[in-house]
Amino acid sequence: MAYFIGVDVGTGSTRAALISSEGKVVNICVKDIKTWNPQNDFYEQSSDDIWSACVYCIQTVTGNVTKNSIKGIGFDATCSLVVLDKKGQPLTVSPLGDNAQNVILWMDHRAGKEAEKINQLNNSVLKYVGGKISLEMETPKLLWLKNNLYEKCWINAGYFFDLPDFLTWKATGDDSRSLCSLVCKWTYEIDGWNEGYFREIGLEDLIANNFQKIGSRVQTPGAAIGRGLSEETARILGLLPGTPVGTSIIDAHAGGLGLIGCSIEGIPNDFSTKLSLICGTSTCHMAVSKDPIFTEGIWGPYFSAMVPGMWLNEGGQSATGKLIDHIIETHPVTPDIKRRIGKKHIQTYLAEFLEEMRRKQNLSSISLLTGDLHVWPDFHGNRSPLADPNLKGMISGLSLSSDEENLALLYLATLQALSYGTKHIVETLLKHGYKRIESVLICGGLSKNHLFIQTQADVLSIPVIVPNEKESVLLGAGILGACAAGYFKDMEDAIKSMGGSGEVVRPNQDIQDFHRRKYQVFLKMVAHQNEYKKIMNSQ
Repeated sequence: MAYFIGVDVGTGSTRAALISSEGKVVNICVKDIKTWNPQNDFYEQSSDDIWSACVYCIQTVTGNVTKNSIKGIGFDATCSLVVLDKKGQPLTVSPLGDNAQNVILWMDHRAGKEAEKINQLNNSVLKYVGGKISLEMETPKLLWLKNNLYEKCWINAGYFFDLPDFLTWKATGDDSRSLCSLVCKWTYEIDGWNEGYFREIGLEDLIANNFQKIGSRVQTPGAAIGRGLSEETARILGLLPGTPVGTSIIDAHAGGLGLIGCSIEGIPNDFSTKLSLICGTSTCHMAVSKDPIFTEGIWGPYFSAMVPGMWLNEGGQSATGKLIDHIIETHPVTPDIKRRIGKKHIQTYLAEFLEEMRRKQNLSSISLLTGDLHVWPDFHGNRSPLADPNLKGMISGLSLSSDEENLALLYLATLQALSYGTKHIVETLLKHGYKRIESVLICGGLSKNHLFIQTQADVLSIPVIVPNEKESVLLGAGILGACAAGYFKDMEDAIKSMGGSGEVVRPNQDIQDFHRRKYQVFLKMVAHQNEYKKIMNSQ
């Protein structure tokens, strides 16, 4: 038997899976990781804590197979910034000064002023990030560190890693970087680093030694790294030294790899007609094309960042799973519901409650329950296609009610709003040059929520595919390991061989007009929010 290990570091946990050459997850392990929130908008983690969780999970999933059956390892992770000193030890990124807190989490929004400064300069690199750099990307965060922690951090730093590249460095001792991370989050271009950009924004000291601190050697995702697993790491993991390790990828992009090869009879299998939704705390929307398509407010195009030889555009919503949890957990009736339903998931209960409401009101669809309730879902800012981190959430149609019916309707209106956000992204892609999007593939926590999936299909009016192999992100990481091992002819062959099949959720055509009208309200809400800001900022 040939197995591959896929390792995924998400926002709140580390996971590893043992994956067969057919793309089936054989064994899986999950371990939580710690996050510090020292002040508003600051989110920090520990690279030691993260790596310890990786070691635990890899040891667990490989415990019952022989060492020589493990043919390759792949890593993915959130696009968080890891800082190490010149000896490779953790170096603080925290105003508290604790070296254990040496990772700025992707969702950290401390670098707002730095992002604004960079965007005002309008450097040519910004055309590859939809015209505006996000405060979630790495150069604004690096500039924040230089401006605010110069003595404690900046002058002592030896390495700045994107988290996926930190993991491969720990595994192999090789400090090469992934083209995926660098082009998507660090402003790396096809022909290399743009020295003028770093000088202009005030990070000229990173140019030294061919940008050694942030990456002087760059490889495409899945390319074999150095000599593979180092002897020390192999001993700790209980694996063979030299086991191939694939160049890493961002977690959402790993999900895209795992999703895009999923094929369904009767639905076009052209990669460029598919939109991949990788759903978790946030949601990433991944689309690929044969030619570069510059899309205002949407990141990219990035060449070979996910599928070799294809250009990637990445949209996204900053809060999706986290938003749904927030709506539910802050409602006054939630504790009482949880006491009554026992082990049943509260979102399952709410879906059943909504169906009962539909029957009582003799409506043809659950969706029709929210005709007077509308949500703008950017409680944590807008990532795409407006690229405005300062936007806030909005709810129209509130009453004095705080009962189960009120929570159920808020929950449904939130699912709808997130789906309208996807539609907003799709419309922007089509407006700027994508010829067609004919199917959506979905993975992550929300892929287990049938109401969410059906709502996405209804709003977009195209089928949504849920792969049979639910762990698409881990599968994508495993594909990187398979490519590093040379097990398949190339990346495309690996994607198609391991992608498998899935179930199709088709749109309900009877409520298209309802969603069309609610989408118009959705767009009006953000227009009104901007009008309110103008009024309040006027003298």
